Amino acid sequence: MNDVMLDSETTSVQADAEGWIDRFNHALAADDTEAAARLFAPVSFWRDLAAFTWNIKTVENRDGVRAMLAATLAQARPVRFTLAEPAHEADGVIEAWLTFETKVGRGEGLLRLRNGEAWTLLTALAELKGHEEPKGFRRPMGAEHGVKPGRLSWAEQRAQEARTLGVETQPYVLVVGGGQGGIALGARLRQLGVPSIVIDRHERPGDQWRKRYKSLCLHDPVWYDHLPYLDFPANWPVFSPKDKIGDWLEMYTKVMEINYWSSTTAKNAAFDEASGTWRVTVTRDGKDIELRPTQLVLATGMSGKPNMPHFKGMERFRGEQHHSSNHPGPDAYAGKKVVVIGSNNSAHDICAALWEHGADVTMVQRSSTHIVRSDSLMEIGLGALYSEQAVANGVTTRKADMIFASLPYRIIHEFQIPVYNAIREKDADFYASLEKAGFMLDFGADDSGLFMKYLRRGSGYYIDVGACDLVIDGSIKLKSGVQIAEITETGVKMADGEELPADLIVYATGYGSMNGWAAELISQEVADKVGKVWGLGSDTPKDPGPWEGEQRNMWKPTQQQNLWFHGGNLHQSRHYSLYLALQLKARQVGLPTPVYGLQDVHHVQ
Repeated sequence: MNDVMLDSETTSVQADAEGWIDRFNHALAADDTEAAARLFAPVSFWRDLAAFTWNIKTVENRDGVRAMLAATLAQARPVRFTLAEPAHEADGVIEAWLTFETKVGRGEGLLRLRNGEAWTLLTALAELKGHEEPKGFRRPMGAEHGVKPGRLSWAEQRAQEARTLGVETQPYVLVVGGGQGGIALGARLRQLGVPSIVIDRHERPGDQWRKRYKSLCLHDPVWYDHLPYLDFPANWPVFSPKDKIGDWLEMYTKVMEINYWSSTTAKNAAFDEASGTWRVTVTRDGKDIELRPTQLVLATGMSGKPNMPHFKGMERFRGEQHHSSNHPGPDAYAGKKVVVIGSNNSAHDICAALWEHGADVTMVQRSSTHIVRSDSLMEIGLGALYSEQAVANGVTTRKADMIFASLPYRIIHEFQIPVYNAIREKDADFYASLEKAGFMLDFGADDSGLFMKYLRRGSGYYIDVGACDLVIDGSIKLKSGVQIAEITETGVKMADGEELPADLIVYATGYGSMNGWAAELISQEVADKVGKVWGLGSDTPKDPGPWEGEQRNMWKPTQQQNLWFHGGNLHQSRHYSLYLALQLKARQVGLPTPVYGLQDVHHVQ
């Protein structure tokens, strides 16, 4: 009897999903945007990753759906959605994985139905028709059998390409920044056949990691951090040390055949309106070269230039002082007095490494910080999508990325609040001990925790891998809740009159917006034209409104023609590099790419 009931329920769920898809397909085929909009709930969300909008765009409610389809449907048709696997239901919500086709592309999606109406819909472009990646049945032969006079070997072809690209022929895309973001995008562009060069000022790929302080490691687990096409091996450590990541990036750059120019610095760039191309002067191995790419991508992470504060008296300090981005590591500071200004990830990592090497360390906390223990984040925050158990449950990296992307930013905090409530309850004693030590804690503006802080402002948190225990027991001294009055000849003077003696001051004070790089490389005028990069417009600290609904200027067209921003953590670099690469490929081959909902500029920095 129970089996019969379960079969009946499954059939009903499947029928509901198939019925909605049929009605949606019929409305789209009939160009009936009103009928399509009525299939969505009054409060609903459609997130599109370049499939309909040639943008990364979320529209809300029936009005948003109607307006988007009215603007995009004629260009996208014919459109057809299909159920990709059996639908399932949980807590009154039917989830259905979709595949779909438009006139120019194929995509994947995830639909959620409540009471027969669409609550959320994700549509993500996966490939362009006629420009598919050479994989599966399209895998390249590699070795050419038979005989052919004058044939070049693979190595000779690669050497010829390296010798001529950027000299005799121009790249279609120039990617400035060769960390994980630039490398991931370079791999995508390579597979799509887009001529591109990735440049970086360091001597070797991966040096962006190797040259940071030696205790640096990934705070995200391995399942969250795979690169496109090539997963980390099954025996790769859960948390990767920086030098191991550096070696992986260098290897990846070689095996994915990325045209990577190391020891290369971009000096200046200007857009030529007449030709629709950029003039970019780069210095490579001491020689200036002018490149003429059509598209310019700034792949400098998710952050801009280091925020170096300006405290009264800094110029008179007799010791050493530097930003955390230039911190060499702890080795030279045994027995020294060190003041670290800041209380987020870098500050904690640097303080812990200095203490391990015998320094006398004081952390200055000027504002509250969100703390989450690494094991709790893995277990409660990430485990369902990115863990060994998730893999065993059939949640591939691609499926996990799509699930994560399918939650609209407008409501994602509602899913995060219970996660961090559970973490706060699990680790209540830990948090009580931190507060007893004088540490100022927060869980975000609305108690939604780390991910929302990251998405909104990219700062204000620490994933604890041990440093908090040193704060709790006093091994790392803490000066909290007091502002800095000035820097003296011998230390840091606080507003309450206490002076913290220092041989070294480390300013772990974060970074500015990525458009700071545009200002430096191109012009302040272009940086202002583009506006602030990163954040959602949530009107929470460091993420001013109005609501924008997507990450500002990331992975999508900007107000400056042919200028793009790419980066984020390894997960975002992996996932969103696909959509950026597809947008660039479409333009390279001359497909129409009318952008719907180009982002307005509300803030310049």
